[in-house]
Amino acid sequence: MGKIVYMDNSATTPTKSEVLEEMKPYFTEKYGNPSSIYSLARETKAAIEKSREKVAKVLGANPDEIYFTAGGSESDNWTLKGIAYANQNKGNHIITTKIEHHAVLHACEYLEKHGFEVTYLPVDEYGLINLDDFKKAITDKTILVSVMFANNEIGTIEPIAEVGKICKDKGIYFHTDAVQAVGNVPINVKKMNIDLLSLSAHKFYGPKGVGALYIKKGVKINPLIHGGGQEGGRRAGTENVPGIVGLGKAIELAGESMDSHIERLTKLRDKLIGGIMKIPYSKLNGHPVKRLPGNVNVCFRFIEGESMLLLLDGMGVCGSSGSACSSGSLDPSHVLLAIGLPPEIAHGSLRLTLGDFTTEEDVDYVLGLLPKFVKRLRDMSPLYEEFIKKGEESCTAKK
Repeated sequence: MGKIVYMDNSATTPTKSEVLEEMKPYFTEKYGNPSSIYSLARETKAAIEKSREKVAKVLGANPDEIYFTAGGSESDNWTLKGIAYANQNKGNHIITTKIEHHAVLHACEYLEKHGFEVTYLPVDEYGLINLDDFKKAITDKTILVSVMFANNEIGTIEPIAEVGKICKDKGIYFHTDAVQAVGNVPINVKKMNIDLLSLSAHKFYGPKGVGALYIKKGVKINPLIHGGGQEGGRRAGTENVPGIVGLGKAIELAGESMDSHIERLTKLRDKLIGGIMKIPYSKLNGHPVKRLPGNVNVCFRFIEGESMLLLLDGMGVCGSSGSACSSGSLDPSHVLLAIGLPPEIAHGSLRLTLGDFTTEEDVDYVLGLLPKFVKRLRDMSPLYEEFIKKGEESCTAKK
C-alpha cells in the first residue's frame, strides 16, 4: 500500500496506541463480569467506574450522570424515545432541526407515527438555527428539544448555551447530540444547561461500538433496553468493559490536549480552506468561524463529489462527500439542501476532516491534487462546457 492521507476523521478516528494498551488486559486477564461479586469481577467494575469519572470530568458532570451505551445512535434513540414516553402526560411535542444526524431524525419520524408531534427548525445559509424561530416553536406541549452541538457534515457549531438557557427557563428538557463535538471543543453541561448529551468513543480516538449518554440527575426517562440491572437499572446488558475502558482513556487524553488540539487543527483547516478557495467556482459550506476545528466542507460546481472521491482515493486520500452513515445513498445531503444549496451543486460536495495525525505535509499534498482533479472532471462535464460557452457568448455580445 502506498501513501495514505486520512482526512475522514468525522466518520471515524484511529484508536490511539495508549487507548489500545489500556484496553488489552480487559480482553484477557481482567475478564470478569462486572455484575459478579468475586474479586476478578470487582476489578472490572472498578475500571468502569474509573471511566465514568473520566467522562464526567471532561463534560463538567457528576459520575452518576454518565451511562455507557453502544454509541451515538443508541444514545440519541434512548433520549428521544425515553423522554417522549416518560413525559407524555405533560405533552407530545418535540423540537429538533432539519440538519440533525439520521439517528435523531429517524427516531423523530418513528415518534411521529406513534402520536408525537415534531417541529423541524430551519437553518440559515451557514447551518445555524435562528433563536427567535426556536422560541416561537415552543408550545405548552413541548417536552424535549434536541439540537446537535456541531454538525457532522458542515462543522457548524450551534448556539448551545443560548438554547439551553431558553429550555431551562421554560422547564423543557434539552438534549444535544455532541458526537462530533466531544474531544474537539470544550463542553460544560452545567454551564450550558444541557440535560442530556450523546457521545461516541470512535470520534475521539477511542474504539468503535461504545458511547455514553449524560443524563442530568432528576431527568425523567424510560429505558430503551430492558433486561438486567446494569447502569443503575437504566441500560440493560453486560457492559462492554474493554470498550468502556478505551472510551475513558480516549476522553481523558482529549481533555488534556484540548487547547493544543484546537489551535493546531484550526491552523491546518484554515490553510486547507484558503487553498481550496483559490479554485474557481468553489464554495465553503458551513460557518466560516463557528465551525469544528478540523472540518472542511466545500462544493465544486459542475462536478460530482463521488468522482472526486474516487480520484483522491486513487492517490491515497480518504475523504467523503457527506455523512459516512449515508454513503450508500444517491440523494444529495439533507444538510446541504437545508442550507439552501440546489441539488446539482450539493452533489459536488467534498468533506475533508482533519485529526491528530494530520500533518501540514498532508494538507499540501491534497492542495496539490485538488486543482488538477477539479479541472479534469470539469473538462468532462457537459454542464461546465455549456457554462463556459454561455460566458463566452455573453462577452462577445457585450463587445
